[in-house]
Amino acid sequence: MREIKLDALVIGGGAAGMAAAVELTRQGCETILIEREERTGGVLNQCIHNGFGLHVFQEELTGPEYADRYKHQLSQNDITVHSDKFVLKVDPDKKEVITVGVEGVTCYKPKALVMTTGARERPFSNLRIPGTRPAGIYTAGVAQKFVNLQNYLPGKDAYVLGSGDIGLIMARRLTLEGMNVIGVAELMPYSGGLARNIAQCLDDFDIPLELSTSVVEVHGKERLESITLMNFTPDTMQPIAETEREVKCDTLILSVGLLPQNELIEDYVKDDPVNKGVMVDSHQRTTHPWIFAAGNNVAVYDLVDFVTLEGIEAGKAAAQMIKEGFKECKQIPVKRGKNVGALTPLFCCLDDNPFKFYIRPTKNMDKGRVKIGPDIIQKIELGLKPSEMVDIQIKSEHKEKIKAMGLEEILVEIEEV
Repeated sequence: MREIKLDALVIGGGAAGMAAAVELTRQGCETILIEREERTGGVLNQCIHNGFGLHVFQEELTGPEYADRYKHQLSQNDITVHSDKFVLKVDPDKKEVITVGVEGVTCYKPKALVMTTGARERPFSNLRIPGTRPAGIYTAGVAQKFVNLQNYLPGKDAYVLGSGDIGLIMARRLTLEGMNVIGVAELMPYSGGLARNIAQCLDDFDIPLELSTSVVEVHGKERLESITLMNFTPDTMQPIAETEREVKCDTLILSVGLLPQNELIEDYVKDDPVNKGVMVDSHQRTTHPWIFAAGNNVAVYDLVDFVTLEGIEAGKAAAQMIKEGFKECKQIPVKRGKNVGALTPLFCCLDDNPFKFYIRPTKNMDKGRVKIGPDIIQKIELGLKPSEMVDIQIKSEHKEKIKAMGLEEILVEIEEV
């Protein structure tokens, strides 16, 4: 078995991983990036629509264009990328990562590990929908790969379950490619996608969106033949009797959420039951001092730009640890208050480094006040939605307030105004 000793190892070559690897190298750390696919870029490679890059590059790019910007930076900085590699084991005590690839088994021995393994789509089996198990049921990401990378249409008449952004985008994409998209059903009383995607992907193509509605049964033997839809109460999400109706279709596209992927380290670090990802502090450190994490395996972000920025922060913090050794700093736990769902980071380090909170509200609000601690920050936000994150900058003066107050925890809440 080949052994490689190095400063930093980054696992996952998507937006967060590429950004972390570039930052580590710029900080003078010998870095290797591991990617299980044959090329870096992750899901960006198949996202041919625009809307990426406004925060990071101050211009609107497609997914492949965004990925190419970072692939170019990987090349410019002579960063070693080991693609087609599968990680078999992470041993945090020995600080070893065992992988397998075409050249055999490799043991990496880095001083710091940055996990940027992203998220996976929630599969049909998780939904517990009764019926047969016919062909024709795809997650939105798989359908996107078929259409955009393999030039293959998954069917003729499609229905989309879930109004996440990728589902909305695929409703438009399938329509443009000639499929008949009958409609989109969403169990919640509000859409799970960005407002611009509702307008551009559904309204512009006269595709109906049915809220408080879900698929309760699928029909078909070898191939999907139809689905049964049913209405649900908006408050308790209980099925409403006598609202079932059957819809003929041969394709069901699932856009029902993402699940952070942390199987490699879930036994060694603490995770958060709301984010479904690993807990990190304001330096992107996990609860294991050697392991950092950034991106959708921490919390599912709404913008790839946010994923990239957190990857950069993980790279900076990992580089500092490699150069100076692990340094303890006072951490304040961050707690969710009312109307707060996904939230990261979950520990605030009381040093001089600024960072951002990323917050998802739990319900729609025309106007809400985001409150960080007792009078540390209060910010009015318009048009709050669970599908869109709020980002709040925490500066050194805010940390001085926290120190002066002697807080044992920081409460984050949103109140409707």
